[in-house]
Amino acid sequence: MAGLIRKSDIDEVKQRANIADIVGQYVTLKRGGADSLKGLCPFHDEKSPSFSVRPNVGMYKCFGCGESGDVYKFLQQIDMMTFSEAVEKVAATINFSLTYEDGGPERESGNRSRLLEANRAAELYFVEHLSSPEAEFGRDFLTGRGFDRAACEMFGVGYAPNSFDALRKYLTAKKFTEVELESAGLLSRGERGVYDRFRGRLVWPIHDVTGATIGFGARRLRDDDNGPKYLNTPETPVYHKAKVLYGLDLAKRNISKDRKVVVVEGYTDVMACHLAGITTAVATCGTAFGGDHVSLIRRVLGDIDAGDSRSRGEVIFTFDPDEAGQKAASKAFVEDSKFVANTFVVVAPDGLDPSDLRQQRGDAALAAIFETKTPLFEFIIRRTIAGFDLSTVEGRVHATRAVAPIIIGIKDRSMIDGYIRVVSGWLGVEPADVRAAMRAGGSRVVVEVDKEHGAIGSFASLGTDVNAKRERDVIVALLRYPELIGLSRAGDIVACHFTNPSLSRIRSAMVTVFSDFASPNWISRVIDEAGEELRPLVSELAMVDIPVRRVTIPKSRIEDDAAVIARVAEEERRTSVNIATYVVDVASALIEADIIRQRDELHGVLQRTPDGDPEHGVLQQRISELEVRRRTLKVE
Repeated sequence: MAGLIRKSDIDEVKQRANIADIVGQYVTLKRGGADSLKGLCPFHDEKSPSFSVRPNVGMYKCFGCGESGDVYKFLQQIDMMTFSEAVEKVAATINFSLTYEDGGPERESGNRSRLLEANRAAELYFVEHLSSPEAEFGRDFLTGRGFDRAACEMFGVGYAPNSFDALRKYLTAKKFTEVELESAGLLSRGERGVYDRFRGRLVWPIHDVTGATIGFGARRLRDDDNGPKYLNTPETPVYHKAKVLYGLDLAKRNISKDRKVVVVEGYTDVMACHLAGITTAVATCGTAFGGDHVSLIRRVLGDIDAGDSRSRGEVIFTFDPDEAGQKAASKAFVEDSKFVANTFVVVAPDGLDPSDLRQQRGDAALAAIFETKTPLFEFIIRRTIAGFDLSTVEGRVHATRAVAPIIIGIKDRSMIDGYIRVVSGWLGVEPADVRAAMRAGGSRVVVEVDKEHGAIGSFASLGTDVNAKRERDVIVALLRYPELIGLSRAGDIVACHFTNPSLSRIRSAMVTVFSDFASPNWISRVIDEAGEELRPLVSELAMVDIPVRRVTIPKSRIEDDAAVIARVAEEERRTSVNIATYVVDVASALIEADIIRQRDELHGVLQRTPDGDPEHGVLQQRISELEVRRRTLKVE
């Protein structure tokens, strides 16, 4: 369509449209006053609603971050649209036909509207071909998993023909250019030119929260398909996998109404849940659950801090019981603190995912597992405990220190005392021991970014003060030589308070994957768990040389001099001893510094406690225990 949109149409559309209806597709709005609605701001993170919409004047404003504007500006900001695209989207919503003035500029080829139109056309094409003879084995796959024709129509499941360029020919005949189709992620480019990205696969359309088709997920069917099991649309101007949840367009109304969301791991899991009556199910699209997903869910859930834990919503995660599922649970826990809602975990029996469970045991069995949900922090506590030998005193002590920061992070403060008693029973220690570990632990495992000083940085930016160097050297030792540190001493280290925000977050990542301590996958697990921002720093720390003396002798001399060979062998032996000594020394130095910090803090409390107060003796006893522990370090 050529030309500029007529000015009178722009004004007419804005006047006719209800801004609350448009904004309400992205944000759950509730009555805020006689003529206003309120919700969580989509432009910044907040726990209490400061985002206000006034339908009678057609404006929105956030009293937290200051963002404000009309319906067009809202769409421009939240969907990265041009002004013309925003007008067109609102006009389509109210079924208003726009008039374009002659002589204006041509609309940009490949813009957002064109990409969405191309994706929608591709979706219809795939749906049509699910009925083709070629797609029979795809239909058999779906039927075998309990998905009939009605279910496929509900979710728009289709089939991509096993052809080099069938989709390209179809869409170019509809006046889409190859540039637009490649930009939409429907075509890929190789030595033979552009070709269909999805070929010979079942295809699920991925919609944004408003229902627009922004991408696809395609499952491998054929034995000769060497691609990944699931192939998704790449990053495009309209599709960003970290900011979309499959099924949210279908689930959003029930999520808002029931104040509950279920997060599963795949497209067929979402289908299975909805068909079994769990109509608040969504899934990530080929990526781990992250901060952008949290923000998206909170806006739809209306995740507001009302000061009453009983009124909070629920976020329920389902994870496979395998290693990948455990890793996904750990990543979800890292994001847990961003929710006001209570978070839970469900693990299906016998290693079944929701789709398999429904297929084998029926809708009722799938619905029933959500009645067995476990608080997310309890799930992580149990997983952490599993990494220790509780049959030994040392194992119980170190497990207590490792779980203490997790208990500190329980959002409902009224539950902490109860969980202290429960966890002490799991560990076989006294509740007082758990409380002592919590006092010593300092802070929750998940550490927020220090906005003033910055938690993210390179090795060089960690600082050169004594504390930063000590903490840095211990992290290096934990990464490089975990077998020299040992599980017991490592438990003491991760229970210490870290002052550097970046290193504290790396320590937290280590706690989360502690069950892999000293395993061949230890470093890679920590790197993965640390998150995208910190991965380069962890990798750098894992490569840092330990500062021990080495002797370098020219190769020519070594070949001709037996005495030199012997000297090299002796030096290598000494170097190994030096490394072991160094690793133990830096670990002990950090633990001792943390003990001194705790002791000094308790001395301060003791000075403010009257002599006759029963707590006075408890504090003295604790200080004495810390001093004994500090002296013991010298001989360990």
